Parts: sequence; C-alpha cells; structure tokens
Amino acid sequence: MPRNHKSKKPLKSIKPMKLDISDEMIAERRGGSGKMPRNMPKWMALAITKIDLFNKWVGNTVCWITIPLIFAMVYEVLARKLFNAPTMWAYDMSRFMYGALFMLGAGYALSKGVHIRADFLYRNFKTKNQGRIDFWLYLIFYFPGLSVFLYMSTGFLQESIMRGEKGMDTAWMPYMWPIKACLFVGIIFLIVQGISELFKSYWAATKGKWPGEEK
Repeated sequence: MPRNHKSKKPLKSIKPMKLDISDEMIAERRGGSGKMPRNMPKWMALAITKIDLFNKWVGNTVCWITIPLIFAMVYEVLARKLFNAPTMWAYDMSRFMYGALFMLGAGYALSKGVHIRADFLYRNFKTKNQGRIDFWLYLIFYFPGLSVFLYMSTGFLQESIMRGEKGMDTAWMPYMWPIKACLFVGIIFLIVQGISELFKSYWAATKGKWPGEEK
C-alpha cells in the first residue's frame, strides 16, 4: 500500500523587517547632497558647503590613523604572546591615537549625524519645529559649552608644553602635549561644524525643509 504522506502546509513568506534608521539619518540628510537651495543667500550656502567639505576632508584624512593604531595593537599582542617581549610604547600609542581619532574626527561625525542621539520624539516633529529646537539648542548650550571647553583646553595645552608634562602612569612616560593639542584642535573643528549646523537649522526653521532635502 502506498504510504500516507502528511500534507504539508505551504510556509508563509517571511517578509524581512525594515531596518529603522530614522535617528541615524535625521542629521545626515541636512545638506547631505551638497546642493543648497537656489533661494538661499549665497554667503550662507557657501559657508555650509565649505565647512562641510572641510570637515569631510578632515574626516577622510584622520581615518588613516586607524592603520598605525591597528599595527601597534597587533605588534604588541604578537610580541607579548609569541616572544614574551611586551613593548613599553604600544599602550600609550594606542590610547593616544584612539583619542586623536575620536577628537579630530568629531566635527565630521557631527556633519554626518553619527553622534549619539535620542530622537524618538524629535523625529515625529514637523521640520520647522525640529529646526527651531536645534537652532536654540546650538545657541544656548552647544556654542557656550564648547567655548568653555576650548578655554579650558587652551590652558591645559599651554601648561603641558611649558612644564614638559609626561604621562606618569606608564614606564614609557610620553609627552602629553600632542594628545592635548588634538583635544584643542578637535574642539575647534566641532565649533566650526556647529556653525554649518546652525545655518541648516535656521533654514529648516524658516523654510520647513532641510537644505539637503531641497532640489
């Protein structure tokens, strides 16, 4: 007798879940196309374009720091594990290069909207309201806060150079002024990029569209 085969129900097609990257795209869409609206004042459009291009160049340049950073870490692991000969410099160089990568690329990260954001409410606001919120937050908190940090980092850098400050937590004891200089320069890059973001926010608050969304 032929075997009775149980009827198999057709499997329902599983639709892939759409990845929600709304938060990540909120800031990146602002001026992301590089084309400014025709009715935007030329000085504003030029400032936004030049600042964004400058920090893009900085970001593309700074990313190369990852190569010596990876080399230092791999060399340290191999020297320690295979030859029992740990280095005195790998730890300091790795944290210095990571710090430089983080600070010098911060302005570029701001232009791309990859800083930590919590936009679960903000994303649903009208564009004009988003622009108003960003505009006033930049004026009230962002620029004053970074101005204080710039003032403090200037003192830290000057004192570090004058004293010949060295790191005292490792045997290598490297000079500290190079990484403190990266902090100082990184804050400047953030302030400069903040000017571009302020102009974009003003345009969104008054026109109802972010510059990069207009054709």
